[in-house]
Amino acid sequence: QVQLVESGGDLVQAGDSLRLSCAASGSIDSISAMAWYRQAPGKQRELVAHVPVTGPTNYADSVKGRFTIWTDNPKKMGYLQMNSLKPEATAVYYCYARLKGTFATGYSPYWGQGPQVTVSS
Repeated sequence: QVQLVESGGDLVQAGDSLRLSCAASGSIDSISAMAWYRQAPGKQRELVAHVPVTGPTNYADSVKGRFTIWTDNPKKMGYLQMNSLKPEATAVYYCYARLKGTFATGYSPYWGQGPQVTVSS
């Protein structure tokens, strides 16, 4: 069974840094893209950063220059480094991966459980 398990959520102060990790486990043939989304209370889920295996990395305008996404494909890991955090970054952060399981016929989306990131002012 394929799973995405995140870690790194925490309560931090404005200006602090935090790194989120996402581990893909199970029988996986390949990952075509990973991304991080977030959902603040009362708001819709929004894309924070997206990194395909091939193609450019994309960031939400609100995090450009402060957040960095990358993957370690052999280890099936994804990361989101968040610097100079602001209170408006407070949200549940979800790891997303588009991947092909060993027994699947094609690529499908998978989501992690979503750790809480809280930034106090």
